[in-house]
Amino acid sequence: MESTQSRTLPDGRSLVTALAFVVLVNAIGAAPALLAGPDSAWFASLEKPWFYPPPVTFGIVWTTLFTLQGIALWILWRQRPSSAVRTAYAAFAGQFVLNLAWTPAFFALQMPLVAFGIIVALWAAILVTIALFNRVDRRAAALLVPYLLWASFAAVLNFEIWRLNG
Repeated sequence: MESTQSRTLPDGRSLVTALAFVVLVNAIGAAPALLAGPDSAWFASLEKPWFYPPPVTFGIVWTTLFTLQGIALWILWRQRPSSAVRTAYAAFAGQFVLNLAWTPAFFALQMPLVAFGIIVALWAAILVTIALFNRVDRRAAALLVPYLLWASFAAVLNFEIWRLNG
């Protein structure tokens, strides 16, 4: 385990930086849904499983998860630069690209099975990201656990939508 230490205790400037991470992750994370989302006639026509949550749930959950990811990135940013930190950033970027790819695959391309493949890869990438964040700071890793749990639920939901409509 590579040891890294926090740069300093949070001050006003550091908290502004934390807010910037949170806003940036939320803005980038929400962008695909603005281009192609669940408001389409195609999606409305799909049969949904009995456990499909109320639509408002998704905005609340994703805002919370993106906020936790932003805070986790901020915690990493506060560490001394190291190969462990750089590797954790790279893993985060990889999983985030997969996250961003899911929405267009599911909603714009209307390909739930392709989206399911993406979310399975995303799930594995989140797991790796958590492990790599844990090498740097356990708190940052812990902030990603709810994301892994939601991705697990979302994968089951995605699969069931495909199965019911395939």
